[in-house]
Amino acid sequence: MNKQEILCHVDHTQLKAFATWESIAALCEEAVSYQTASVCVPPSYVKRIHDVYGDKLKICTVIGFPLGYHVTEVKVAETLQAIKDGADEIDMVVNIGDVKSGLYDKVEEEIRAVKNACGSHILKVIIETCYLNEEEKIAMCHAVTNAKADYIKTSTGFGESGAAIEDIRLFKKHIGPDVKIKAAGGITTIEETEAFLAEGCDRIGTSRAVGLLKE
Repeated sequence: MNKQEILCHVDHTQLKAFATWESIAALCEEAVSYQTASVCVPPSYVKRIHDVYGDKLKICTVIGFPLGYHVTEVKVAETLQAIKDGADEIDMVVNIGDVKSGLYDKVEEEIRAVKNACGSHILKVIIETCYLNEEEKIAMCHAVTNAKADYIKTSTGFGESGAAIEDIRLFKKHIGPDVKIKAAGGITTIEETEAFLAEGCDRIGTSRAVGLLKE
């Protein structure tokens, strides 16, 4: 794959707790220059990015992040505010405790509520695969599909481990035809990025792809 074929699938990401406006602005400048799919940033920066960059880039932000245990009403409120501020895409974290408790219908309803708040905006659902067994991952594939979210996403990048190729293969067997896949967490090389794209991922969440390709 050439450089642009890779970068058009990258959500150029900065979600560190200590992210400053200077680091966020640098991320956005790179995203504009290298035409990444989006920038993925903390909610507190969405409005400022939108005010400064307008339609030069797509803005993705995170909801219920990174642990997922916000109540549904809070996730919906966060989503509505993010969209009002100018977000184009929403990456939400499921309630992992509910997943581990087998409350799959409850998780599906929460995803549906956030998708309704998103309207036509893209919703990616982070299931944090490192904490789930195979049965739970399959259940989340069904929940994401049934709730009509746009993507299933492997990881927050803040868990015990990140994306794994075997999880992408499992997703492909169990998601519906309208659901795409985003891999994130621990993807640190161009070779890994290409491997996840070759496996069928439509998006890659990483902070490193642009820097590596610049080098």
